[in-house]
Amino acid sequence: MSDRIHVRGSVSIPESELSWRFSRSSGPGGQHVNTSATAAELSFDVANSPSLPDHLRARALDRLATRLVRGVLTIRAEEYRSQQRNRDAARTRLATLLADATAPPPKKRVPKKIPRGINERRLENKKRRSAVKRQRAMRWD
Repeated sequence: MSDRIHVRGSVSIPESELSWRFSRSSGPGGQHVNTSATAAELSFDVANSPSLPDHLRARALDRLATRLVRGVLTIRAEEYRSQQRNRDAARTRLATLLADATAPPPKKRVPKKIPRGINERRLENKKRRSAVKRQRAMRWD
């Protein structure tokens, strides 16, 4: 992979802002799992990153608030047997998380007026059903 993680537009994070820890994985690998540190834990300091513009940082801090510990986002990847594949998976997850967290808010829904034809058809169907039920009631009297 490249030495930068693309977030959105021209915003990207250099590898130097990421910190890595490796440990034994509980994922696939058989006895190999007990002897090698294949699980990758990626930490990124969202709150103090100079790569994120202020408005994107504020948006990310707000949206990722439940996942942050003192402004640091941590991602653990252990689904693969090799450390390199777990590193790549963690980088990809970080890029996806940050892209979603820094996305602009969705446009507000503007309520539209119900077209006259739709309303008239709805009322006509109600009248028709009402007439049918009235007819049924008269037969049983």
